[in-house]
This record gives sequence, structure tokens and C-alpha cells, in this order.
Amino acid sequence: MTDQSAFKATIDAGYAFQGDSFPLGCAMLEGKPLKGTWVRLPLQTLNRHGLVAGATGTGKTKTLQVLAEGLSDASVPVLMMDIKGDLSGMAAAGTVSDRVQSRVDLTGIPWQPAAYPVELLSLSHEPGVRLRSTIIEFGPILLSKILGLNETQEGIVSLIFKYCDDQQMPILDLKDFIKVLQFVGNEGRKELEGQYGKISTATTGTILRKVVELQQQGADSFFGELSFDVEDLMRIAPDGRGVIHMLRLSDMQNRPKLFSTFMLGLLAELYATLPEEGDLDRPKLVLFIDEAHLVFQEATAALLQQMETVIKLIRSKGVGIFFCTQNPQDIPAPVLSQLGLKVQHALRAFTAADRKAIRTAAENYPESGYYQVDALMTQLGIGEALVTMLNEQGIPTPLVHTCLRPPSSRMGTLSNEEILSLVASSPLVSKYDRALDIHSAYEMLSEKLQQRANSSDDPERTLRSGGSTRKEPTTLENILESPVARQVGRTAASILTRSLLGALGFTSRPRKRGSSLF
Repeated sequence: MTDQSAFKATIDAGYAFQGDSFPLGCAMLEGKPLKGTWVRLPLQTLNRHGLVAGATGTGKTKTLQVLAEGLSDASVPVLMMDIKGDLSGMAAAGTVSDRVQSRVDLTGIPWQPAAYPVELLSLSHEPGVRLRSTIIEFGPILLSKILGLNETQEGIVSLIFKYCDDQQMPILDLKDFIKVLQFVGNEGRKELEGQYGKISTATTGTILRKVVELQQQGADSFFGELSFDVEDLMRIAPDGRGVIHMLRLSDMQNRPKLFSTFMLGLLAELYATLPEEGDLDRPKLVLFIDEAHLVFQEATAALLQQMETVIKLIRSKGVGIFFCTQNPQDIPAPVLSQLGLKVQHALRAFTAADRKAIRTAAENYPESGYYQVDALMTQLGIGEALVTMLNEQGIPTPLVHTCLRPPSSRMGTLSNEEILSLVASSPLVSKYDRALDIHSAYEMLSEKLQQRANSSDDPERTLRSGGSTRKEPTTLENILESPVARQVGRTAASILTRSLLGALGFTSRPRKRGSSLF
């Protein structure tokens, strides 16, 4: 039998911190909670990122609630990606039930119902603050990585940005970018080649197809104005608690490309905007990404590399990122190695492959003299988890089987009426709700092409008869007007129309560029 007093002393010493902390739950040994032996989280190291993993129905969402509540109580703003739509209940107080009271009795951690300051955000047309960003704010390199372009194609995108910058033509949304692509590959090709070098129409066509693929996942609703200011994520409520910004993404599960685009853009903007902070006593902002595999599953190698780099560096800005997924292997190894806090809920072993995956997952945790980790992973109950984190010296704490405390907010969703009421009281909805439409690259190029159509650049030969003026047809025009040429043109136009109809159909209104970055 394990020495309980030695175990208790180990946990008490391993989870005693000098700075501020909050309780996550109580330690368990041989399947029994040790009331009063609390597992605490130090605020100082929560910018070292984290992982919440486990099979469906094991309590991951409730763990996210407990973490977000603890941070909000400590005046740390939070951004949560609510993929399944079941986190909105944090805006309402929880209710006492037999299950809640039983868990409170087991852990010995004080509990009282509480509603938290929640701001609902949206990437689509769901109720909430609309999040948008402009193409020009992404820049050519990041945009190329999102589209999965090769070096040659990336060079063309950089050329397009350079041309538009020289011509003072802002590229705000995908409609602008598509218009510039079409201009570069057709009417403006000679103009650009004279200034910037040869341009392949095949390359511009490939880029256009990549843009259409992004459009098909709803990117038109994301790119545009007014851009969201990341400073609005750093708000503190009047009562001193950090505001929990909840991005409702229930319609994003079938659009992982757009979700990845948003996440990389947000992380890059946070890194570019926030100053270096070093080691703070608590984070400036913590992000929780539920169903994190959606960020990585369709990302290109270049996009993954960019994301890994940002995640490694952004902690120095005081930003922590927590990934929530079913299996730790859903997270790329270079990212997984950066996660200081690990909360592992139960994994299920139904097949030989499952058992192998569990053994691999167990190797991500410190060795323990008190638990057989791979076996325990399959035996954890609902609301139980294996926990380890970095202490204030950056040393991993002892692995501990933890009985998690219940959330103080509602463990469920808000009703439609409650959501509309919450959105109506938001100070940010009116700021970002209206899409702005200004003069940008689309309008500028359309005007330029119209002017060219009205006045020919080539010398014209005219014949005057009876005071009227008509153009003398050139040799090329005579050839093009022949019946054979007209038939060839009709055939080519039919083929092009069928192949490009989808691409030309996805457009959006150009929008004004805001003063802030996404």
C-alpha cells in the first residue's frame, strides 16, 4: 500500500507557489480524493501554454470553464474558441445540484454560483461582435502561407502587394485581391512586366484557384473592414475581473481552412502588436482553442511552421495558449513540446491502435512512483485528470491524479433570448457590426480599365465622309472579324466560362481600411 503521508507531502511541496495561484482540484491516490490536498495553478507560468486532452464526455469542456473562471477572477482577460457552442453558459451563474454538491464535498474547495463577464464574438453572421481583417494587414508572406503557395507563386503575391502599394491601391478584401490578380494576368500584364519583371498567367491562374478554395469556406465574411483591434481583447470588467471573450464557432467545423486562417492571423497580430514583457506575475491574455485539431488538420507545412514559430515566441508577450483536443497526438510535436501545463482526461482503449496511442501519450508525462500512467489513463472517471505543470522555476511539478472542482458558472448553453440580450448590452457590437465600403483596389482598377476602353492608346487611322468620322479597320481586326475567327472565339469563350464560372461568382463588397490591425 502506498504511503499516503509521503504522497501528501510530495504534492503539497510540489504545488506550493510563492505568487498568486488558484485551485484546480484536489489530489487523488488509489482512486480516493485527499480532501484538503489541493492542486493549484500558478498564474506566473500560465503564459507557458497548455494542453487539455481526453476522450469525448470525460469533462474537458468543464475543465476549460474552471481554468477561464480562475483567470477571470485574477483579472486576466480570456479568449475562448467555442467550437461546439456549449461554453456560452459562462455568462450565467451555475446552480446547485447533487452532482455539484458531491464534488464540492470531495474536493473541499469552496464553491458558490457566479456569472462571468462574457463578450460574444463571431466570424460569420451569428449574433456577436463581428471579427474582420483586411488582406493588406495579413501581408504577402502570411497570405501566401495560408494559400499554400510555392516560392514562385509567393513572389507573384509579393509583386502584387508592391504594385498596389506603389499605386496607393489598398487591398482590403478578397474581391480586391481577385481583381488585382485578374488585372496582373491580363490587361495590366505588360505594364507590370516593364516595372517588376515577367509574370506568368499560369501562375496567376493557380493563385486565383487557391483564393477561390478559401472563399468556398466563407473567407469573404472574414476579410474586410472594420478590422478588429486586438486591444479590445484586453478589457477588464468594472468589477475587476477579466472579460471572457467567447468566439462562437459552431459553424466552423466544416471550414477548417478559415479557422486556421483566423487563428494564424490573430496570433501573428498579437505577436506584432504587443510589446515584449518578459516574466510577468500573470499573463496579459490567455487563449483557449477547443477542438484544436481543426487548426492543424488542413494546414500546409509552411503554415504549420509559421504557427509553431509564433507559439514559441508569443509567451514573451505575456500571452498563453491552451489547446483542447481528444488526443495529444492531434498536436504537432514541436507545438506539444512548448506546452507547460498538461491536463489529461481519460482515453479509451477499444483497439490495439488505441492502446498504442495511450502508451505514446503516457510518455508525454513525467514519471511517477505513485501511478502506472498508461493504465490510469483508461481508468479516470468523469471530471478526473492527470495534471502536471511548470512551477515558478520552470521545473515540472509532480504528476498527480486530480479530482477537478466544478465550475461556478452554468454548465450548459444560453438560450437564444439570453444570447440576444447579452449581445444587445455589448459596447463592441455597434463598433464592429457595420461593414464599411470605400474606394479600394477593385474600384480603382475598374475605373482604370474603363478609361482605357474610352480612349485607345494606339494611333488611329480615320476616314472622313460627310462630316462623320469612322475608324479604318486594321489587318488584325479584319482577321478577327472573319467567320472562322468568330467561331474559334465562341468555342474558347464557352470553355473558359464553364471552367471559371465558380471563380468569378465569389465576390464581396470592398470595405474601408480601419486604423487598427486584426
